[in-house]
Amino acid sequence: MIKTYVINTRQLEAEAVFHKMLESVSPYRRQKIALLKNDNDKRRSLGAAIALDKALGGYGLEERAMEYELGSHGKPFLRYHPEIHFSLSHSKDYAMCSIGNVDVGNDIEWVRGGKEKVAKRFFAAEELAWIEKASDLEERDERMFQIWTMKESFLKVTGLGMSLSLKDFAVVMEENGNITLRQSVDDKKYYIKEYAMPPVFNEQVAYKIAVCSPDSDFAPNPEQIVLTF
Repeated sequence: MIKTYVINTRQLEAEAVFHKMLESVSPYRRQKIALLKNDNDKRRSLGAAIALDKALGGYGLEERAMEYELGSHGKPFLRYHPEIHFSLSHSKDYAMCSIGNVDVGNDIEWVRGGKEKVAKRFFAAEELAWIEKASDLEERDERMFQIWTMKESFLKVTGLGMSLSLKDFAVVMEENGNITLRQSVDDKKYYIKEYAMPPVFNEQVAYKIAVCSPDSDFAPNPEQIVLTF
């Protein structure tokens, strides 16, 4: 089963909490965080590491003990546990990890306006047509970020990242509500799962969450990470 874990990184705003949690993650993650200049970026990166640690707990492992290697296109994997696949993402005040025993990619995005030029430049024709069917500007923004997260999750699951053109594949939103992928990267069938933000966070800002994998066995809901001391 593909499981997903979500953390609100505002929990890391207190300096004492941030440093306590920073000491709990691997040297590799601490080094990545140290290279970031913006405090919000540091919290998001640390939040992703905490989410990964929580996810690895299901395998009896700790993130702080992990060693990493990078694939040819920069996707990280666990050096001594190639059977475990994971994907990390963050946006605004949230970070997330999806994990399983098959390839997985995920993305979380904060929904905001003013991104129409991005869609017109990078989205496929059928994706743009579906966005244009929205009844108003708010729904159009929601649809754009739905597609965005799904496309990003596919880029990650393939391991190709941005070396794959966003127009070389398409998310197809079918009339019956099913989601399929038009792609020629490989001969696999990929499945996409959309998640709502866990209600425990009482979030007033809209986010979109998508997870992509050749395994259709997704956890029904993401698990939320609430820090306690």
